Amino acid sequence: MASFGDRIIRASKLDSNLYEEVEADKSAMGQAVTVVVLSSIAAGVGTVTTAGISGIVFGTIAALAGWIVWAFLTYFIGTRLLPEPQTKADYGELLRTIGFASSPGLIRVLGVIPFLQSIVFIIAGIWMLVAMIIAVRQALDYNSTLRAVGVCVIGWIVQGIIIVLLYWIIGNPIEGV
Repeated sequence: MASFGDRIIRASKLDSNLYEEVEADKSAMGQAVTVVVLSSIAAGVGTVTTAGISGIVFGTIAALAGWIVWAFLTYFIGTRLLPEPQTKADYGELLRTIGFASSPGLIRVLGVIPFLQSIVFIIAGIWMLVAMIIAVRQALDYNSTLRAVGVCVIGWIVQGIIIVLLYWIIGNPIEGV
């Protein structure tokens, strides 16, 4: 079994073989969850000067929920709406690969440095999106990277709409803290 640290580095290096490895390794679910939590905490720490400590807690919870929703949307869109003939995947495979696609988000901890916050978050966001596209391509056995881009963009838009609706319905949970 590959070490956890090695997997994070390989995921951050956009190593497509890593995404194939965690897709097939059912025991990697705990590691994938840990990557999502650590990446979320890094984002919370990176915004602590603007969101405070409660931002870490709510950010971590929101990131975990977002990861689960994102994986479900990706699964549905990728296997039902935009499959290729050889596409086969299960929800767990997507959870594991997408979880490791959060690895580049660990750099968001550097956002705690005020003059670096915006640039670090932009870089991390782009890097995570590219990792996500690779993770989706590998998990759904796509030959086409463009199809993986389409799945990610559609999923991102749908997830964004859901987040906006939830925010509109329940308001900003951090305001009441």
